[in-house]
Amino acid sequence: VQLVESGGGSVQEGGSLRLSCATSLLRYTPYCLAWFRQGPGKEREGIAFLEFGGSPTYAESIRGRFTISKDNQQNIGLYLQMNDLKPEDTAMYYCAADKLKWSGEWSKCPQKDSDFDNWGQGTQVTVSS
Repeated sequence: VQLVESGGGSVQEGGSLRLSCATSLLRYTPYCLAWFRQGPGKEREGIAFLEFGGSPTYAESIRGRFTISKDNQQNIGLYLQMNDLKPEDTAMYYCAADKLKWSGEWSKCPQKDSDFDNWGQGTQVTVSS
């Protein structure tokens, strides 16, 4: 699985950015898709998860400001719309994918980064006050 992020950059506090992740996943492929970030001196944290059925979940720190979405082109594109950015959002942002398992229903998105098998190279977001 190939994942390539783009869209990072430097913005002022209160600004917006839209991150993109081009994937090699075919549409309707049963994967969990997610965005993680790692700020300076911090551990990598999961901030937005998209279940195979499309239901999103968010970390408390970004809920109401960020939106995860995907398109259903032949190869899936994953996005993270980030509004009202704050200096504490400064981090390297990564998209990740994990293959789901079927046991009567599709498994749920894992929450830990160690459970994801596929990662992009990251895109830097810097928010200045």
